[in-house]
Amino acid sequence: MSKHNFVFSSRSLRSLELEREALERHWLRRRCQAERVARAVSSGLRRTGRLGPEGGFLCEDPLVHNALFTGDSQRVRQLFDSKWPRNLLLVASGHELEWNSEKPGIWSLCYKQEFITPLQITASRGYDTCLQHLLTSGADVDFAPGGKTALHEACENSQTECVRLLLTYGANPNAFSEDGYTPLHLCSSPESLRCAEFLLKFGCSVNSRTEDKDDTALHIAARFALEDHVCLYIHHGASVNRMNDSGQTPLHCVCAQSHSQQDADRYFRVCQYLIEHGANVESLDEEKQSALHMACRTVNYRMVDLLLSKGIDVNRMDYGGNAPMHKALQAVAYKLEHEPERTVRSLLNYGSIRIWPGAIPKVLRFCSQSPRTIEVLVNVYDRLKVTDDWVESVPMKVLQEHQDFYESLFALSQTPRSLQHLARCAIRAHFEGHCQDLIPQLPLPTFLKDYLLLQFQGYVS
Repeated sequence: MSKHNFVFSSRSLRSLELEREALERHWLRRRCQAERVARAVSSGLRRTGRLGPEGGFLCEDPLVHNALFTGDSQRVRQLFDSKWPRNLLLVASGHELEWNSEKPGIWSLCYKQEFITPLQITASRGYDTCLQHLLTSGADVDFAPGGKTALHEACENSQTECVRLLLTYGANPNAFSEDGYTPLHLCSSPESLRCAEFLLKFGCSVNSRTEDKDDTALHIAARFALEDHVCLYIHHGASVNRMNDSGQTPLHCVCAQSHSQQDADRYFRVCQYLIEHGANVESLDEEKQSALHMACRTVNYRMVDLLLSKGIDVNRMDYGGNAPMHKALQAVAYKLEHEPERTVRSLLNYGSIRIWPGAIPKVLRFCSQSPRTIEVLVNVYDRLKVTDDWVESVPMKVLQEHQDFYESLFALSQTPRSLQHLARCAIRAHFEGHCQDLIPQLPLPTFLKDYLLLQFQGYVS
């Protein structure tokens, strides 16, 4: 439909003409604005911005922002030629809130503004084509007005190709951020392995420390159970026994980090690898805690078994007077999916102190949801005095859920332990703290060996 094939009134024709002219003016303004921004950015004029921190040129034009944040390589090539300011800055909203006052007496809560560079934007988002153009055009590769260089941003976001580009153009692999981290410290995800490899290839120090905790990259990799990172760092000379400001070695870090049951095997393998490469299992942190204390707190029974097999002291007390057994029992109620009874059984088979019988009601109060843990604890005694406190310590809901087990336990108030159990206690007492090592060597059927090593039965006899 047009004015040539349809009858319009003069008023309608005038209206259509005005709309067409308005649309043409709009696109003309957009085109002029884009050209003006390109000229301003290229020549360093302050027409579209103002002076920022560290002498940087602060650009506030949305066209520049959009081109960088969307990775529009064609627009970036238009805006950033060989004459653009090397210290160009942009403003972005951070993750922290702060009170801000743009007018006297009027305050508002808004996101803290952060100063970032075109390199940081493109590197953190993986826009390698845009990044390469900026680097080729002479961008300052280590300019860090917000506290991080573009290399920090690329490593933190696991942008491998951007890391390679930045290092190739001379980025400092040992630069510290405002928070005291090198790029290697920010390689904290499985996807960042190639980033770490490039950093080490370009001369990054594998044993550099963070300024806040004195962590090395190996501490961080162990804390997140990054198997490949741990292997890489040790291969490049990382110290496996270096302590951070809390006295923790990488072995402490992997044992202390809380993790889900599905990640338990990965944490175990990192623990095993560290020990195989010289980690000292007897090392203590500033609170006199060993790696065993921490593995018991996270209730990873495979790590506990490994540490115990290496001869670690099963009854060492920390500054708080807690032995590894105490740490394990304190975590039972929160780590049921980790099968805490396995950790408790291993500790007892390696000679851990037993729970004082008078404290059993308290243990029942906190650990009754794990009947197998209670079974193991009471099966190291040849006799026990069951009182009403025992019954009152178990919540009614738990009694109903595990009725058969608790009926067998409370029945001990009227019947003695079985002869078979008494024989088990006598043999275990003879071997003292060496049950785990000596009982498997006895010429006995497997089921009897398991019985002597406190295999779970689901009831007490």
